[in-house]
Amino acid sequence: MKLKRFLLRYYPPGIILEYEKGGYLRTKSIDLLDLTPESNPDELLAEIRQSEPLITESRAVQVKQLILRLQQKQGERDHHRFCFFKRLKAHILPLTNVAFDKSGSRFITGSYDRTCKVWDTASGTDLHTLEGHRNVVYAIAFNNPYGDKIATGSFDKTCKLWCAETGKCFHTFCGHVAEIVCLAFNPQSTLVATGSMDTTAKLWDVETGEEVATLTAHTAEVLSLCFNTVGNQLVTGSFDHTVAIWDVASGRCVHTLNGHGGEVSNVQFNWDCSLIVTGSMDKTCKICFSPQGSRILTAGSDATARLWDVQSGVCLQVLEGHTDEIFSCVFNYEGNTIITGSKDNTCQIWY
Repeated sequence: MKLKRFLLRYYPPGIILEYEKGGYLRTKSIDLLDLTPESNPDELLAEIRQSEPLITESRAVQVKQLILRLQQKQGERDHHRFCFFKRLKAHILPLTNVAFDKSGSRFITGSYDRTCKVWDTASGTDLHTLEGHRNVVYAIAFNNPYGDKIATGSFDKTCKLWCAETGKCFHTFCGHVAEIVCLAFNPQSTLVATGSMDTTAKLWDVETGEEVATLTAHTAEVLSLCFNTVGNQLVTGSFDHTVAIWDVASGRCVHTLNGHGGEVSNVQFNWDCSLIVTGSMDKTCKICFSPQGSRILTAGSDATARLWDVQSGVCLQVLEGHTDEIFSCVFNYEGNTIITGSKDNTCQIWY
């Protein structure tokens, strides 16, 4: 085995190892869930070296620096107030979704115009247009933390996998019998999960393009899904008013959560997977945890996005500027930038 590079994961704290074995590029994670700003980095480094043979003496200094960066991030206080930065006339028809890459330097937008666009965040430059779907591009995602692939799900019942750098299409996943309305990569970027109006979710192999599993438990459309940070569980939300938690390895539904009085439109794990937040047509809305897990961002039909404190439930800020319903809202990986996408055909960037 040959170690190629490290990838830092702030939330939950951890270090991703990218290494070569048998001619293939693989990844494994060192989870540091008990890390605090007071943890002794030298003792932690010794524990990591004892259990992980890829961390040799020559890499020890680099790993310690990564531990210190994680501790520094944990010590930062979350008092950021967002200000409007830029409005982009992104598509000729309404936007459906927005998503950042890990660094926040690029983001993507999906639209009713059947395309997905890749943008430079700082300049607002259109870097690529991903074309090939025959209907609305409704669900989009980068394979963070790597950021070298993009998945798009469409009303044409297919999901496409693209090269983020060149715009080349690697695979078209076919198997759903109705519109695809949500998707997500697992943390290892080996699987893509798709949710559909056909009441099922499916798992797909990123490398081969083959279907791995079909998840059947819901009795109505699957509108939202999310992997946990380990990648061994998937949560789905449905028009049947329920949330299901799945074991990824077996494809088995392990829990069904009841409580909403309307269709569940959004589901997400918080950073340490101790909580799941759900939004519903019963007057809650589009939702997104901040990476730190201390804030929730919501967006709705009143053309505003709102920032909430998780502990107190207090609304901290209202982001105004769109002229129609906001379909999507998202934090970048650092939690200091927001993008909102709206039915008014624009996306807005907030710093």
